[in-house]
Parts: sequence; C-alpha cells; structure tokens
Amino acid sequence: MTESKFLTTRLQGFGTTIFAEMSALAARTGAINLGQGFPDTDGPALIADAAVDAIRAGHNQYPPGPGISELRTAVAAHQEHWYGLTYDPECEVLVTAGATEAIAACLIALCEPGDEIVMFEPYYDSYAACTAIAGATRRVVTLRTPDYSFDRDELRRAITPQTKAILLNSPHNPTGKVFDRSELELIASLCIEHDLIAITDEVYEHLTYDGAEHLPLATLPGMRDRTVTISSAGKTFSYTGWKIGWLCASTDLVAAVRTAKQFLTYAVGTPFQHAIAAGLTKLPDTYYRDFAADLQARRDLLVGGLRAAGFEVFVPRGTYFVTVDIRPLGESDGLAFCRSLPDRAGVVAVPNVVFYDDKHAGKSLVRFTFCKRREVLEEAVTRLGAV
Repeated sequence: MTESKFLTTRLQGFGTTIFAEMSALAARTGAINLGQGFPDTDGPALIADAAVDAIRAGHNQYPPGPGISELRTAVAAHQEHWYGLTYDPECEVLVTAGATEAIAACLIALCEPGDEIVMFEPYYDSYAACTAIAGATRRVVTLRTPDYSFDRDELRRAITPQTKAILLNSPHNPTGKVFDRSELELIASLCIEHDLIAITDEVYEHLTYDGAEHLPLATLPGMRDRTVTISSAGKTFSYTGWKIGWLCASTDLVAAVRTAKQFLTYAVGTPFQHAIAAGLTKLPDTYYRDFAADLQARRDLLVGGLRAAGFEVFVPRGTYFVTVDIRPLGESDGLAFCRSLPDRAGVVAVPNVVFYDDKHAGKSLVRFTFCKRREVLEEAVTRLGAV
C-alpha cells in the first residue's frame, strides 16, 4: 500500500492493519476467517440483557469520564477476588474504549519524545503504532520458538538510560505464551532496578489452559505502584464490539493516563458499561472455568487438524490463537502463504511476520484463531487437510 503524502512521518509504514486486509480477503473469497480474533457467537445472555435493560432505563447519555462507578467498583472487586490486588475504584480504576485505548493513553501520557519502550516480539500491532504516536521508540526482545522463551541477557541489554517502561502482554498474543513466575520476577527486578513503569496488557487473563497460571505483574513485591494493569471485557465475555476496557494503577499513574484519555474518547458506551458491570458482579467463578475449558477443547481440535495438515504447531497455553510454522509444507513466506490461502483452501490466517521487527524470526510463522464454533473449526481443518 502506498502511504498518503499527508500522513505524519511517525505513522509512515503502518498503513492498513493486517487484520483489515485479511478480513477483507475473507469477505471477498467467502473463506472461513481464522485470522482476526473475534468469536462468532455472543457471550452470556445475562450481559446482553443487562445492556438492553440499561438502554431502556435511559442510560444513554455521556457517562462520567473515568467510567460509571458501578463498573469501576466491579473491576476493583474483580482484581481483589482473583489476585488479591486492592484498588480504590474512585481514583485507581479508569474505564477505556477497550484495552487498545488504554495502551495508547498510557504511552501518550507517560512518554516524552525520545523515551524508549521495551516490549517483546512478536507484538500486537497497536503497540508499535501507539509508541510512534507518543513520539517514543520501541526496543524489542524476541520470543523464540518452539517454547517462546527469551534471552534474559537480551532483555537486560534492551534497557538503556532512555528506557521509560516495559510493555508486557501475558497471556501473549499471538504466541499463546503465559509468562511464568521466574520470568515475571526478572522483569519486576529490572523495573525496580532501573525505576521503570510496567504497562501490562492482560486481556486474555482468564483464557489459560493445561493448568497454566496467569500471574499479574502487579502482584509481585514492589510492583503494585509502578504497574498499569490493563484488561477488557471483549475477550473474557465475547463482546469484542462493545470496546469496554479498563486499567488499574496507583492514583498518580491513573491521573496521568486519564489526562490523555479524556482527549481521546472522553467516555465510552454507557449502557455497555452497565452490562459489563453486571457480568463482573453476577457471573459465578464457574463461568470463567467453563469458558476456558471450552476454548481449550476447541484449541485441541484446531491443533490436531493443523498437525494433520502438515504444519509444525506450537501449542498455546493461553489466548485463542495457535501459531504454526509453514516450512514443513515446503513454504517459507508466511505473508505470501496467507494471501494465497483463501483461494487455495478457503481459509484465512494471519502472517506473524507483521508483528516482528526481526523479519527473519517471524517470516515462516502463521497464526490461526480457535474462538469459532466447533463446526466452523472442523470445516476449516477439513479444507486445510484437503490442500
């Protein structure tokens, strides 16, 4: 794609997101879209009914900029219930237009031009764009197959006197890695040693498998007041289009991020905020366990089909994505492979190379999502196996 001559130099090179490109390809070809990560079924009826009730009750005007008190209170209660983290909903919780706005607002609010943000690659594409918008520079540490471990010395070397923050996504999109305690302890120790802020994207916090434990970085000693913890309702409750997210942090950090956030969207979806508050307060713990168990079964279905089709599969312990290596098929260019796959097999995937600065490391890797109905996944693996 040719960049617009009017586009600022900070955003030159970003162009149209890979998700838009691949979803358009799915629409054009009629292929099964296992590229973009959104479910093809709605979440709990309790939440949908609460949204309708809120609309009919007249909750349709601007909410308070930080979010309605019911949702902020519910988020704070969620953090304490699941992780033992205590936040004051009045000044330590901020509602955002999804996790993506929370990340953008954090980087815009906390970074000066020339600051550096350390992140792991492959990274969700908005991380790079939001870093550029903030005038900061990204420094990446590569997660490497087959287990997506990282070189601890490489992480240490990535930190310089210009480093402002470490941006961490766990459970990690697109790899499905769940950072373990020893890895998080290293990250925490580096944040403390170098006086860094941690920004943690935890939107897949309840989507872990095979006994993997999601451990928020903020729970580690010395990290609660230097960590901005971000999550959202989209992945947990399967209402991705509502774009209701939030962040929890110390009063000073929330005040800083709120200053930027208020000039981005100011506020978001009043009736949807009421609905997500209802979901957080009324759904039992069994909902989260059953949801993860169902997704694990769908993961296993897709993993088995991908293996049978000849891919090398890296089994995820979190999120709802599976990454494969296409080289056993005699292919090496993931981008070209994904662009041709809809016509060849009637299936859409996403090339992981767009999430890497080290293009060689990601060139042959491709991501499929399993947050679709079983019959859709079964048809997809049948098509892939036939090709």
